[in-house]
Amino acid sequence: MDITPLALTLGSLKGALLMNKKYRLRNNDDFKKVYKKGKNYWNRNLILYIMKNDLNYTRIGFSVTKKIGNSVVRNKTRRRLKEICRQNLNNIREGYDIIFIPKKNVVDITYGDLKSAMLHILRKSNLLKDSGEK
Repeated sequence: MDITPLALTLGSLKGALLMNKKYRLRNNDDFKKVYKKGKNYWNRNLILYIMKNDLNYTRIGFSVTKKIGNSVVRNKTRRRLKEICRQNLNNIREGYDIIFIPKKNVVDITYGDLKSAMLHILRKSNLLKDSGEK
């Protein structure tokens, strides 16, 4: 019987649960380009900037301002947003750069409400794939 060390199993599991680096928008110039040339949508809890990119995959970025709260609150908000995106990455159309900016009241809402707001804004911007699309 082959016994795999627990650390190795947890390490590979952690890698599978994280969003791949190629799907992240990280460069400041890329953020500026999306802000300047992209289209924006908003609802009560989030602001969304989108712009077509010349890639066959979508990159997602998050901008959580100091208005949201201290670093602990900002990081918690960012982690929640990233997790919702990671779970729905297969439902988002390819070929876009996307930036999510949470508003102040995001701190006070539940995870379910945040997920609902995020899916709503993606639907509003027509970035969610139809049920028949691959």
